[in-house]
Amino acid sequence: MQLHLSGQGSNLGHITNRIEMLLYLYPWVQMVVCSELATFGGWTGNAQPLPSEAETQFAELAARHNVWLLPGSFFEKTDSGIFNTAPVIDPDGNIIARYRKMFPFLPYETGVESGTEFCVFDVPNVGRFGVSICYDMWFPETSRTLAAMGAEVILHPTLTGSIDRDVELAIARATAATNQCFVVDINGVGDGGNGKSIIVAPSGDVLYEAGSAEEMIPIEIDLDRVSRSREVGLRGLGQPLKSFRDRKVDFNIYHRSKENHRYLDTLGPLVKQARGSRAGLDDPAPEAEAVVIPPAPPVDAPAAEPGPAPTGGVS
Repeated sequence: MQLHLSGQGSNLGHITNRIEMLLYLYPWVQMVVCSELATFGGWTGNAQPLPSEAETQFAELAARHNVWLLPGSFFEKTDSGIFNTAPVIDPDGNIIARYRKMFPFLPYETGVESGTEFCVFDVPNVGRFGVSICYDMWFPETSRTLAAMGAEVILHPTLTGSIDRDVELAIARATAATNQCFVVDINGVGDGGNGKSIIVAPSGDVLYEAGSAEEMIPIEIDLDRVSRSREVGLRGLGQPLKSFRDRKVDFNIYHRSKENHRYLDTLGPLVKQARGSRAGLDDPAPEAEAVVIPPAPPVDAPAAEPGPAPTGGVS
């Protein structure tokens, strides 16, 4: 469900109404996925403890229609801080898991803590599903871990309204291909994002890419494609999961030692850029180099071809 969402008020009524319409039009649908922070938007001031009244309404909706439901995520208020948390609701209305986003979108998603537990769950007689949220996908370790835990489909609610959505679409395709799984990447529109939700198959081919308006996306996926790809290779070629399993190298960069992070520690603090700043650098900007003007050519020398017009701009 790619829905037009407000970033200020509650979207609960709109989401439930659209899900009701979806299941009226397409009663064969077995699972519904909404975008990140769909219900109350991306403001931490709306954080509340879970279970909440909204989560309970979603659970009742799932039970009434006998569907699996991922209603996006909520800002969850706890004694340990605020988390970006996505509940997984089964067709009986049970909350079988709550996944906390591991990589808040810093330095923009400030005040949000990082989750530490991966989330996979089994749909009986169908297959194994994993959950990640938005910026998590920029860290391939998260998706690779879900695949290594057996996930055949990665459900990925996102809230992206920024100019890097095209990059995310490439990452979604790469994630599906390198992990030989389906990726269901659902964005919102309006305050909820700039759309372009995408569903990618295990060979990296796009099953569907939405536009920038509200859309229902009823689509069937065949999990036999996952097992076949992992058995014989992506398009009969590479078998990345088997190669990862059989690797002879351990990646020391994951051991947080001073030596391993020597370069990373030079990158400066994780902060939002300010006007006139050079992010991450304490030293002032270097002085501009002097401009050397070449001497004029002799009078009898042929004239040079004109160069491009000068350009300039501000940031």
